Amino acid sequence: MHVHHLLNNNSIANKFIAQLRDVNVQQDRMRFRRNIERLGEILSYELSSKLQYTTKEITSPLGTSKVEVPTNDIVICSILRAGLPLHNGILNYFDDAENSFISAYRHHPNDDDEFEIKVEYLASPSLNGKTLILADPMLATGRSFVNVMQALKQMGTPKEIHLVAIIGAEEGLKLLDDEFPQNTHLWIAAIDQKLDYRGYIVPGLGDAGDLCFGTKKQH
Repeated sequence: MHVHHLLNNNSIANKFIAQLRDVNVQQDRMRFRRNIERLGEILSYELSSKLQYTTKEITSPLGTSKVEVPTNDIVICSILRAGLPLHNGILNYFDDAENSFISAYRHHPNDDDEFEIKVEYLASPSLNGKTLILADPMLATGRSFVNVMQALKQMGTPKEIHLVAIIGAEEGLKLLDDEFPQNTHLWIAAIDQKLDYRGYIVPGLGDAGDLCFGTKKQH
């Protein structure tokens, strides 16, 4: 798997990551969602460098110009619910893409810290021969990405896979490297070193879905 780590180089993305992590700024849900959306836009710009391009002649009021434009047939798939603002950011840049939505959540069958990832909802076009962008803000254990990809197999085989995340843990990256094809690209803003006993990223930022949309009743 090819890992593209945004914070390897300083940019305005640092500011958005800082605000997402900051407990004082997190209380503003609109800003939290917007910062995830902004980072989705930045990561999409970086991702666009790996797409396929062709030359197109454009007519302007004063003449013609040749420009390289992407030719990929893109499907953006976000993992509900935290993936929605990230999905919007990616869609802002790939505005002619098809869209797919899938649910994945932590199910605690014994009401303790042990959990499994459950996938219960999927709406998607065919993925055959297309460029799949699979988006989830938090890459913790990596099991959500793996389980979702298993569920998407019924929709066909994509030509290439790009994973997009805001914050990930080393453990999750290792799982994806083991489970996804070698030519998969991971575009990620920040990588943290560890998970806590509940499987949350440390220092991370907390529960991205709750911070975006409010707390939920636990399953």
